[in-house]
Amino acid sequence: MKGLIISIAATAIAFAILVNILPSSMVSFKGGTEQLILLAIIAGVVNGFVKPVVKMLSFPISMMTLGAFGIIVNAAMLLVIAWGAEKLAKISFTVGGFPAHGITADTIVGAVVGAVALSIISTIVGLVVHD
Repeated sequence: MKGLIISIAATAIAFAILVNILPSSMVSFKGGTEQLILLAIIAGVVNGFVKPVVKMLSFPISMMTLGAFGIIVNAAMLLVIAWGAEKLAKISFTVGGFPAHGITADTIVGAVVGAVALSIISTIVGLVVHD
């Protein structure tokens, strides 16, 4: 239980840093600490249940691209998190205008940049906050 709470807190911290580092045209969040914790829980559910299935199905493409396709999978998971936050929890979290404006070129760029930045931030937060 302690590890779960620490993991949720670390993810919430990573999202807080992400929305403060990237411009609001790429990643936007409007809300307080409660919404940030809900966003971290949604991210945990998506990364725990949806991402392994997608990674397994995309394994042949990942092998052909020597793992570079993982960035696209992470970007897609960030879009799923944005969609889930908006539709399920009514949290104002958008990635490149998605889900409010649909998928555009800005959405794809925002998702890729956001996914790479979130990976780097999560790694740094994970080094600082141990389970």
